Amino acid sequence: MKTAALGFQHLLAMYTGAVLIPLIVGGALGLSSAQLTYLVAIDLLMCGVATILQVIRTKWFGIGLPVVLGCTFTAIGPMIAIGGQYGVSGIYGALLASGLLVMLFARFFGKLVRFFPTVVTGTVVTVIGITLIPEAIKNMGGGAGAEDFGSASNLLLAFGTLAVIIALYRFSTGFTRAISIMLGLVAGTVIAAFFGKVDFQAVGEADVFHMVEPFYFGMPTFHWSAILTMTLVAMVSLVESTGVYFAVSDMRDEVPDEKDLTRGYRSEGLAIFLGAVFNAFPYTAFSQNVGLMNMTGVKSRKVIFTTGGMLIILGFLPKIAAVTTVIPTPVLGGAMLAMFGMVISQGIKMLSPVIRDSTENSMIVACSIGMGLGVTTVPELFRSLPEGIQILTSNGIVAGSLTAIVLNIVFHASFSKKSAVEVPAAERAS
Repeated sequence: MKTAALGFQHLLAMYTGAVLIPLIVGGALGLSSAQLTYLVAIDLLMCGVATILQVIRTKWFGIGLPVVLGCTFTAIGPMIAIGGQYGVSGIYGALLASGLLVMLFARFFGKLVRFFPTVVTGTVVTVIGITLIPEAIKNMGGGAGAEDFGSASNLLLAFGTLAVIIALYRFSTGFTRAISIMLGLVAGTVIAAFFGKVDFQAVGEADVFHMVEPFYFGMPTFHWSAILTMTLVAMVSLVESTGVYFAVSDMRDEVPDEKDLTRGYRSEGLAIFLGAVFNAFPYTAFSQNVGLMNMTGVKSRKVIFTTGGMLIILGFLPKIAAVTTVIPTPVLGGAMLAMFGMVISQGIKMLSPVIRDSTENSMIVACSIGMGLGVTTVPELFRSLPEGIQILTSNGIVAGSLTAIVLNIVFHASFSKKSAVEVPAAERAS
């Protein structure tokens, strides 16, 4: 019973981050309520599968640490861009290929970690937050193209939700603070229901139980630029996960070696591949669950295995998934503003020490964030380039990430002295 309770706590801690991404991406691609319900359900199921794949340890797969995996925010912008250009089939073709590449070259990716020091990962995290803020603002107004965009009722719901989150964060501690965004979503939705702005039709129409369906959105299509984009996203996600691996290992007085990391990366590649087959998303290790381990002092693989099992069960219960789809867009926008703002805050926290230590790092950060933000606000800057390349250059996250990687090589070209599995101290502590 205690194990189940602790596992459920971890589920709550990661739940908001897990369901927000399918809601954001599905909403941007214009999916129906039934399709959104499936997307949320399959996402929860595959989060559970991805988590279990990491908790176990075999010869080929699993880092064997109590880490929880969920959708990576890095993928939101690129997936929306790919979907807009090539359709949903293009997204899952790119994910299939990128997942396969990660599995095949897991050992090689382990050696590439050296090219992602804190100045790069911190910049990428900051760019992710900055480039996603416009999506939050659009939703706060009621969603792009909404007839009542910016209406008083929409703004009241958006800022009311944000106020609840801020109040919970200010006056609560521990686990309540950790799930403040989820509680804010619940409060905002309840308030919206009193104003008749919540439609429960999707919940009523959803089945109590369903079987997952491979290629639910149709057969995948493959485009080299989309594959390259999602492979870059996967690499950034691997770096995010590496920081979590070292943080959890430190808590357990363990030190992962290159073989451990390779198994962990291979598991993430397999999770991406399976997620693409069932039309879910790419995954990364969630740092919020590391914070929960710090609070409870419980670092058991059994607990996280239980969390993974619970997520899989939820994936077969579409009625529960459908509940999340009734969250009004302005309520979602208010929560997104807080969540993406926290992403920016985390990026700034990571960058503060490296900027202070090096003027070269300041230039890397300045140009990379400038490029990421600039391309987000003026995506037509590179419209004269071939269409296949524009999927790379017109996305702020990809453009900012590539700029950070290249400039880090330009300013810090001497990598031969670093171990293939070395992660900067600041990143280990994140």
